[in-house]
Parts: sequence; structure tokens; C-alpha cells
Amino acid sequence: MQKKIHAFTQFVHKRKITSGSAAVLLLALGYFSYQWMFGTTAAARFVTAEAQKGTLVASLSATGQVAASTEVQLKSKVSGDAVYVAPNSRDVKAGILLVQLDTEDAQKSVRDAQVNLDSAKLALQKLQKPADDLSLLQAEHALIQAQQSKANAKDAIKKAQDDGLNAVSNAFLDLPGVMARLQDMLLSSTLGAGQQYNIDFYADSVKIYDTESKAPVYRQDAYDAYQIARKAYDQNAVDYKASSRFSDSATITALINETYATAKVIAESVKTANNFIQFYQQKLLDNSIKLNPLSTMHLSTLNTDTGKTNAHLSNLLTIKQTIIDNEQTLTNADNTIAEKTAALKKLKEGADALDIQSQQLAIIQRENALRDAIETLNNYFIRAQFDGTISGLIIKKGDSVSPAGALGTLITRQKIATVSLNEVDVAKIKLGQKTTLTFDAIPDLTLTGAVAEIDAIGAVAQGVVTYNVKIVFDTQDERVKSGMSITAAIITDVKQNVLFVPNAALKTQGNTHTVQVVDDALSPTDLASNASGIALTNPPRVQAVEIGLANDDATEITSGLKDGDRIVVRTLQAAVATAPNSSQPSGLRIPGLPGGGSSGGGGAFRGTGR
Repeated sequence: MQKKIHAFTQFVHKRKITSGSAAVLLLALGYFSYQWMFGTTAAARFVTAEAQKGTLVASLSATGQVAASTEVQLKSKVSGDAVYVAPNSRDVKAGILLVQLDTEDAQKSVRDAQVNLDSAKLALQKLQKPADDLSLLQAEHALIQAQQSKANAKDAIKKAQDDGLNAVSNAFLDLPGVMARLQDMLLSSTLGAGQQYNIDFYADSVKIYDTESKAPVYRQDAYDAYQIARKAYDQNAVDYKASSRFSDSATITALINETYATAKVIAESVKTANNFIQFYQQKLLDNSIKLNPLSTMHLSTLNTDTGKTNAHLSNLLTIKQTIIDNEQTLTNADNTIAEKTAALKKLKEGADALDIQSQQLAIIQRENALRDAIETLNNYFIRAQFDGTISGLIIKKGDSVSPAGALGTLITRQKIATVSLNEVDVAKIKLGQKTTLTFDAIPDLTLTGAVAEIDAIGAVAQGVVTYNVKIVFDTQDERVKSGMSITAAIITDVKQNVLFVPNAALKTQGNTHTVQVVDDALSPTDLASNASGIALTNPPRVQAVEIGLANDDATEITSGLKDGDRIVVRTLQAAVATAPNSSQPSGLRIPGLPGGGSSGGGGAFRGTGR
């Protein structure tokens, strides 16, 4: 500071400035030096509000015009033939019948729904009553019948198994001979002077005439079929010898099935051998070559064996299927016995709570069906929605009506406003929603109304889809004229006794919503100065909240705050006057003065808010 004063005196001396001017400059230097040394920053102040409970109303705002009268198209929700049509051009009251369709089918549906409801109610009464003697007797008789069916099935299985053992025994009278003859025909050396097996003799004898090389295939098929039959027969013979008529039921059934399978593969072996030898004979006869006489004997034997194996196969298959059918009958009888036993027990004990509840639900369903049928029946009666004049009915008695076309128009005598909504907002609008109406030409007038009609098809203009919504006035005012501009606030939702805060208090980032909560205990004096801002001891606390319904002024808080919490609506921040970081003070710049600064000014409060 002393250096600054010395520089100033040197400046005065060199330029010979008058003492008066020097005094002014000295005072200016002192003032700005004081500001530099002792200047402070004013504290932030906050405008607050309380989170409070009340009624929150959400609405959509739309503009439009007033019409002297509005035409509402009359449409049917169902199809049918008109049996009554009201006269055109006459005044009607709300609710009066305009068109009636043939209700025969709809009335039948109502009658059927009523019968179904009565039936369900009777079923509940019956369910709640104790079982009578007749019902108990019938249930006991049904159980006895099921038990008798089981006994009959067991007897049938035993008889089929006895028949099956006889069939197996008869099969083993023939099958050993069949297998022996097959082995002799194919694997002995009775042909060709004992030089090779018969199966090879048959194949080699036609080799030079077998241009398609089928003989090796026939030979291999016959050999493979014989080996399969031999393996099955050998095992079957062992099992047959090990069984007796005193074997258990499962063993006997298994033996019958096994013998059937053995007879089947033996029959196949006989068939392939027969095909092989027939091929041999055909090739030699085609080339006028003499046949080996034994081949004809072989074929004759194979034909006889074919008849035997087929007979055993048919007999065993019949017995096998009889056992399967009776085992299924036995299983069904067991299930029926379990079912009838449970039914008898339940009948004796009476209906349980779940059965009663289920029947009660059935009654509710039938009641709903009856209400739906009655509602559908009501759709066959087209009535005036409001007081007005019926005009333009384009149908007559006997005409067919469908939901696709308009039947006529109903002209109101009261004022109606038409407003336009975009496709997003119109999805929130429903018939009957209350509306508040204001008028540009009559600022002091506010009327109420209700949504009466919503366009089903939107109008497209420059890529934007809009829908017209018609609003019926609740009351009439002579000052309202046709063509006046109107602003309608259509109430889309109302919530009562909900907690809400001013929108200005809510801050949103992505899907996160927060408010600033004031934890200071504010005095009446503080609250009195709330409009100009309150200085807080503690900085506001950031609190995350969840939100619900919102309108232009307030937002519902579903969690995070409680009734009476004080939150920040707006922050008032004072301008800052501080010393610069350098050694020279800020302030008035004096030409030629070392370290002189630019002129500055005091700050005024500025409001900040969301």
C-alpha cells in the first residue's frame, strides 16, 4: 500500500496536478483499495414451498370454435333388421327410442344366459346339501360295477394265457421240424454230390445265367434269415422248456409273445428260402437247363411249412392281442375303482370349500355373461344421446342395419364446441370426460361441458394427423355466439388426497427425478420473506423422488417426500464483489497510474430456477 501511495505522489509531482484534483484521485484510490481489501460475497437465497396434499387435476388443452348446433351421427353397434324407425324432423328428448332392430336372437341369448345362471345357482345349492340315499346307493353300485369289471378282466387274461400256452405247445410240435428242414435244405450237402452246401449249390448253379448278379443277394438273404430264426428258436425252446402252466402270469405272457416273435422270424426264413429256390428254378428253366429233382421237393416242403407257420402266427397273434386288450381293461378298471372310491368318499363327506368356491365363481361368470347379453340386447335399441332434433334418417322399417354405416343425425339445440387434438392426445380422451371452456371474446366467462363425440378417423395435413372432438355445453350463455374462439381444458384424470409439489421444484435427468429439501427450521419471519428469498443456515439437501400424475403447475410425488416437507422452488443468487488475485486493486483506471484497473459496478439479485 505504501508503494502505491508513493507512486501516486510521484505521479502528481511529475505532472503538476492541482491539489484539488489530486485529492479526488486520492479518495478514489482509497475507496477501491478498501473494496479490494474488505469486499464480500452475498449469500444465496431460496424461494421455497411446501409439499402438500390435495386434489390434482390433469387436463389436455385444445382450441377450437363454437357452433350454434352440432350434428351427431347415429350408428348401430350391432347388425339386424329395423323393426321401428322414428319420424324425421321432430324434437326428441335424451333417451327416447329412435331406431329398434329385431331383438329375437339377442333376447334368446339373454334367456339362455339366465337359464345358465339359474342352473349354476341350483348346482351350488345341490353341492351344499348332504348326499341323499339314492345318490349314495348309485355311487356304491358304480364302485361295485368297476370292481366286477376288474374281476372279469382278470378272468379273461387267465383264459387267454391258458389258450396261449396251448398255442405255444402246438407251435413247438411243428417249429422244430420246420427248423430242421430249413437247415437240411440250406446247410446240408445233399445237392451237387456232396461237394458244397446246398445254399451255395443253388447260387453257383445259376451264376453263368445271372446277368444281374441277383443270386448272391438271394443266397445272403436266405442265410441271414435262417441265422436270425435259429437264434430266436434256440432261445425260445430253452424258455419253453423252463416254463409250465404254474408259471406266473408275467412269465406266461412273455412266453406267448416270444413264441409269436419266433414263429414270425421262422416264417420269414421259410419265405426267403422259398424265394431263393424259386429263383434257381426260374433261371434254369429260362435257359432250358434240367433242374435238380431235390429242388422241387424242397419247394414243396417249404410251401407246407409256410402254411404251418402262418397258422401258428395267426393263432398266437389273436391270443396276444386278447391279452393286451384285457390288460388295458384291467388298467381302466383299476382307474375307475379309484375314481368311484374317491367319489363315494367325497359324497359321504359332502362338498369341500374349494368345490363350493369353484361353483360360486361359476355363478359369477354366468352373471357376467347375463350382463353382457343384456348389454348386447340394449344395443339393438338406438336412443337419443341428448335433447335435440332427429333428422336425416336414411333407413326405413325392414331395412338391414350394420355397424359400418350411419343411420342419420341428431342435431342438438345447445351450443357445442369443436376442438382439434393430435394423435397422441386424442388417445387419452374418452366420451363423457368433463371439460372447462374459456372464451377469447368473453374473458370473464368460464363454462363446463363434456366430450360427446370423438372422430374415428383422423385428418392428415402435411404429415400431421388430427382428430376433431366435440364438446357439449352443460349450460348456455347468451353471450356465446357461433364461431367464437374457444379454449377447452379436457380433464383426463383426477386424483384426490395426493402429495404434490410445484413443477418448478422438480429437476429431472433421464429417468431420475429430484427435489431440494430444506432441513432448516424456518421462523414465521423467514416465511414472510419467502417471496424475496430466504437465507438458509444449511444448504438444501437433494432428495430423489418418484412421480405420478402431472399437470402444467404441479406434479404428484408418490415416494420420497411427506406432507409438509419444504422444498426449494427457485434460487436467488447475489452478484459477487471480490478482490482480484494480483496485488493491485480493481476499480477506476487512472491513466498513467501503475497498476490501474477498469471500472466496475455493484451486483443485483437474479433469479434461477428450473
